[in-house]
Amino acid sequence: MMSLQNEVMQKLKEAMKAKDTVALESLRAIKSAILMAQTASGAKEDLAEADELKLLQRLVKQRKDSATLYTEQGREDLAAPELAQVAIIEQFLPEQMSVDDLKKVIADIISQTGASSMGDMGKVMGMASKQLAGKADGKAISTVVKELLS
Repeated sequence: MMSLQNEVMQKLKEAMKAKDTVALESLRAIKSAILMAQTASGAKEDLAEADELKLLQRLVKQRKDSATLYTEQGREDLAAPELAQVAIIEQFLPEQMSVDDLKKVIADIISQTGASSMGDMGKVMGMASKQLAGKADGKAISTVVKELLS
């Protein structure tokens, strides 16, 4: 399997040839986030897969949040490029789970932990976040946990 960094570099070359500005911007953002994470950890080698997933999810979340803000301000012209970048960055993430699949996994976790109320949310969220890393975003997980515990 190709490392995220190599995959991004490969796609960057393709985007340059295609003069795809949205892809270029998105890929450069991923590349710089990887470099920053490597510098921060002092690691010369590739990041762990879990760290790569977190990094990609953070980039997606930042762009979705920006798009939401722009949309609320009636600036679709600014929201559209953010969402276009989300689509490109998400190509590097595993396929996201459907809400139904999420409910099944989280219901299992709830029965494993014996959680019965909102007071147990932290315990369930901890396990769910670990188990579902990269397959669902935190907001989706927390929504399902709240729904199943209340």
